Amino acid sequence: MSQDYYAYLLRCADGSYYAGHTDDIDLRIGQHNQGLLGDYTRRRRPVVLVWSARFATRDEAFATERKIKGWSRAKKEALIAGDWKKINLLSRNRQG
Repeated sequence: MSQDYYAYLLRCADGSYYAGHTDDIDLRIGQHNQGLLGDYTRRRRPVVLVWSARFATRDEAFATERKIKGWSRAKKEALIAGDWKKINLLSRNRQG
């Protein structure tokens, strides 16, 4: 039986976003909302899962988390909306 891993994006109570990765998405969101993980989400509860993607390896999920953490708010919101055209446009604008 293979293990799935997830990269995820939370919307915090203050409107900010938090990116993470896990092998148990439901447990992890519960831990964030109970204030059991890190100071960032503890001070911004409740949090809501707004995006997630499944990966075959922890390395892939972690790499995606790190990539998203570096994105602008607009690019994160395009990801949540599934607007790949806008994500691509925002990526090109930042490079040039």
